Amino acid sequence: MPTFSAAVNASPIDALLRPRSVAVIGASDNPNKVGGRPVHYLNRFGFAGCIYPINPGRNEIQGHRAYPGLDALDTVPDAAVIAVAGDAALEQVRRCAAAGVRAAVVMASGFAETGARGRRLQQELVAAAHAGGMRIVGPNAQGTANFATGAVLNFSTMFMEVAPADGPIAIVSQSGAASVMPYALLRQAGLGVRYLVATGNDADLDACAMAEAVAADEAVRLVLVYLESLSDPARLAAAAASARRRGAAVVVLKSGGSQRGAAAAASHTGAMVGNDAAIDAFLARHGIWRAPDIAAFVRAAPLYLQGHDPCLGRTVVISHSGAVGVMAADLAERAGLPLTELASATQDALARVLPDFGTAANPLDMTAALLGHGDLFPRALDALGGDPGADMVMIGIPVAGPGYDVEALARDAAGFVDAHARPLVVSAPQASVRAAFDRRGVPTYVTEADAIAALHQYAMHKRLMEAAARRVRTDAGTDAGTDAGTDADERAVDAGCGLLDEYASLSLLGRYGVPVVPQRLCETPEQAVQAAAALAGDAPVVVKGCAASVPHKSEHGLVHLRLAGAAQVRAAATACLGKLGELGIEAPRVLVAPMAKGMHEFALGVTVDPQLGPLVMIGDGGTLLELRQDIVTLLAPFDRATAREACRRLRVAPLFDGYRDMPPLDLDALADAAVALGEFALACGGALKAVDINPLMVMPAGQGAMAVDAVVEMGGPQQ
Repeated sequence: MPTFSAAVNASPIDALLRPRSVAVIGASDNPNKVGGRPVHYLNRFGFAGCIYPINPGRNEIQGHRAYPGLDALDTVPDAAVIAVAGDAALEQVRRCAAAGVRAAVVMASGFAETGARGRRLQQELVAAAHAGGMRIVGPNAQGTANFATGAVLNFSTMFMEVAPADGPIAIVSQSGAASVMPYALLRQAGLGVRYLVATGNDADLDACAMAEAVAADEAVRLVLVYLESLSDPARLAAAAASARRRGAAVVVLKSGGSQRGAAAAASHTGAMVGNDAAIDAFLARHGIWRAPDIAAFVRAAPLYLQGHDPCLGRTVVISHSGAVGVMAADLAERAGLPLTELASATQDALARVLPDFGTAANPLDMTAALLGHGDLFPRALDALGGDPGADMVMIGIPVAGPGYDVEALARDAAGFVDAHARPLVVSAPQASVRAAFDRRGVPTYVTEADAIAALHQYAMHKRLMEAAARRVRTDAGTDAGTDAGTDADERAVDAGCGLLDEYASLSLLGRYGVPVVPQRLCETPEQAVQAAAALAGDAPVVVKGCAASVPHKSEHGLVHLRLAGAAQVRAAATACLGKLGELGIEAPRVLVAPMAKGMHEFALGVTVDPQLGPLVMIGDGGTLLELRQDIVTLLAPFDRATAREACRRLRVAPLFDGYRDMPPLDLDALADAAVALGEFALACGGALKAVDINPLMVMPAGQGAMAVDAVVEMGGPQQ
């Protein structure tokens, strides 16, 4: 191999996204072939660097001198596109790495996506690259693109049909198709895209690493990431933090939700939470919005790019159709987007503007009087501009034609946005109407549903981002090396292995601050009678069989409630001990505790995701937990405010404020119990497998909460 004069680049990622020279290995003169398309794009989209087509069978390719191999060059290109088949691709990776190429896009397929042999070949590929200090995107990758510089190392046909334009959006995807679908939708909406990266098999520089790289560009306001697997959570979190510091946003479309493979038999939590909920909790923690589909992936893009503050998301709906206003109000309510209660001064001002048969409330009905009354719309907007609760505005224009000055409407809407810096969108089924607003930079949608959905996503995402920023500030102010943290770790060392019985589970959780019912463990009926008297006096008690191998006690008649007096306690303990003996328990014991009565039963649980760590579930509890499926999930650690907010998303949340003749529930106590459970899970490190607390009795506000049953499963000593 000859000695090259190598250009110095800051990093392999810079070499891919901002190269000064590119070698295309397997280059073709035909722009419709995989090896020809990158050369065509580099030519067509204005790449100002050097292009080195590598093909031993050609002297010239698409206007550039062609070379028989990399060793025929007298310089080292920053980046390489490797567009040759699998086995040949491995050899070319070796040659590029040996020559000092910083990074390569490997387009060849036939690697990990094909099975065991392909996985071994892929591992060789990465090892060969790393041996020479080179990094790769791929294999099986569509490639990278920087439309600001024309460095398009990508073979997608999309750019043949949909012309690129630089803009403040980046797209990173593990799938080639899922990278160009949002690209096409954004370009059709007139929005520019700076970066497009399709990483394929994610063998080396994966989608999360590339998201972090493009998020570092100060000009990027929105990063769209399509994932089929979360390959590197820390890098994705870093991407979100980098973007958030300057007010930019990260939206993820994650497909392939599936249940965890092996939830513990005794744990309801693992089966209910699953991997998809773990992803949700991780994304929410880091201020990343999760889109459900491609349409939602790009729908709110214009709002992100404008960046106006949605405040509390309180929305005003305006239309000259009462039906549109009512439909939009229905959509907003279903989405959880609050409609503004207009101030009395605003309503008075609107009443002076609108005709007598118009509606000055929200939704605001301008009626058909808008036709031929050009001053009606700007005067109404002016009145709304003075309302402190009008955070966002949605304008519905279901029909316009002769007599409607659409250009004036668009001008007035744009003027409102400029004057008040508030999010404003328009819905209009007529393309000509949307075009007038588009020309003024006002986001438009075909339907009210899309317009409301975009406002809802934008407002809720901003709240997520603000919560993530607050969490970072709180974490920065917390001394991670406190004595309390050390004590917590020490308490977890001797927790045991496997399923713990109810007594051991409650005792362990209680040491971490989870409120638990007072209890005693007894080996004989007489001990149970003495325990009942000591714990509750003459008040009712519960007696339960206690064995780690029998976690579901009620199924075996091992739960006796509301026992009063020594005779009932003795009989219940005798029955439980006898039943445990029948079940093969060698040293049967019973647990005695006072009867605890709360206003409502909740459930708490922990499942440990192998990538993301402990997730805490909070849900409506009792025997119908699995049937109701009313749960929220948080990634530990979190604080009381975060737990309270999560609890407010439960369907039973109205109970926290009181319902009919029921007093408000102690939301703070429930939140604090969840926080303590999260801290316990973290302190256990890798030793914990799962926790189920059901029920957790929650009392009226100010009176606390109490866990009355729990199962903890440990996986062994901490690593």
